[in-house]
Amino acid sequence: MATTIERSKLPKLSINYWQKALAEAIGTFILIFAGTGAVMVNKISQGAITHLGISFVFGAVVAALIYSLGHISGAHLNPAVTLALWRGGFFPKKQILPYILSQLLGATVGSLLLLLSLGKVANMGATLPLNDNWLQSLILEFVLTFILMFVILCAAVDKKANSSFAGLAIGLTVALEAAFMGPITGASMNPARSFAPALVGGIWQHHWVYWIAPILGAQFAVIVYKCFFHAETQSRREEV
Repeated sequence: MATTIERSKLPKLSINYWQKALAEAIGTFILIFAGTGAVMVNKISQGAITHLGISFVFGAVVAALIYSLGHISGAHLNPAVTLALWRGGFFPKKQILPYILSQLLGATVGSLLLLLSLGKVANMGATLPLNDNWLQSLILEFVLTFILMFVILCAAVDKKANSSFAGLAIGLTVALEAAFMGPITGASMNPARSFAPALVGGIWQHHWVYWIAPILGAQFAVIVYKCFFHAETQSRREEV
């Protein structure tokens, strides 16, 4: 009887595990297809979408994906977010690699589809430092991702937060940061978002910046949150 029960559980656990990875792949595919697609269409249409329009597309698609996939996989859609959540103790170590690989795969498929349908325009929406100033972009991407991750932690992860508005808060943060800093760094905040256009378009200039800065920025956000906010909420619960 015990063997029968164990076997009956295995398929359910396996499906659930791969559903999460699949959700991350599909979500990141949609993010890249819509977001970098907007960059490319803006170039093709000679600026019809505008920079603010592109920023809105990125923010809107992130919000939509959080509300639609958040209950399945958490809607990380970003290796820096996955690593930061693991660092904070909010995500299991065994799922890090499947999540990141799924994110990179989904993003790459999105860029490949854009290449086939629109051609190689606007550098495939790749993120590049303005005037090759990699140090400037390194600093700014660090700060941008710190802000984004801090909002994620406070709006979506913290148990005291009203998570009903998490998607809106995170989406608005992405749109805001893309709007005011996109012309300088591309406002990636996401290694998968930068990796796919770089791979498909063969554009690798200063690509390392868009891995190092987001990952470190997200990690720093976790440290700040855990030191100054998470510990406070925990102590309040203990007092009660």
